[in-house]
Amino acid sequence: MDEWTGKGPATPVDDVLERATADRLWTRRNALAVTAGFLGVALAAPARASAYTQRLQPRATQIVVSKKNRAMALMSGKETLRTYRINLGFAPVGPKQRSGDGRTPEGVYYIDRRNPLSDFHLSLGISYPNATDVARCLALGVEPGGDIMIHGGPTRRADRYKKDWTAGCIAVTDGEMEEIWSMVPTGIPIVILA
Repeated sequence: MDEWTGKGPATPVDDVLERATADRLWTRRNALAVTAGFLGVALAAPARASAYTQRLQPRATQIVVSKKNRAMALMSGKETLRTYRINLGFAPVGPKQRSGDGRTPEGVYYIDRRNPLSDFHLSLGISYPNATDVARCLALGVEPGGDIMIHGGPTRRADRYKKDWTAGCIAVTDGEMEEIWSMVPTGIPIVILA
């Protein structure tokens, strides 16, 4: 018993410092463990996002779309790998002329981006407008539009039974989009025919 305070014996300064150091190390270890946990989740997220690409599928080298036949073919050289029934923009006849016209463009473009967080399940970006489209629209004094994609089905229940319901994109079912996603790399050409 300490005669000055009436309490138990005083704790030596070295013991207090050792305990503080141990507490600080424990806190750092926990912080590192938590950080490692977050890093693990962050590293796992891209793996989940690319789950569709993990399937063993042949790789397409070109996409050919026939607007008239409402069909899209994934090609590898001259071999047709898969064909799909498609929906187009709400005004499907003729090439896209300007922003908001509801038409799907016609011509040669490229798959230029991938969006695993698309509003329509998954989407692959088409490089519309190309230089020719931009020049034509500049001459007409109109905006060319953009953000044309190949994507999954509609999210609104009412749109699920409509034909040609997109704003100019090429739509397939969600299941088909997963297969397309796994077979189509960025950079391949897409030929869109009338």
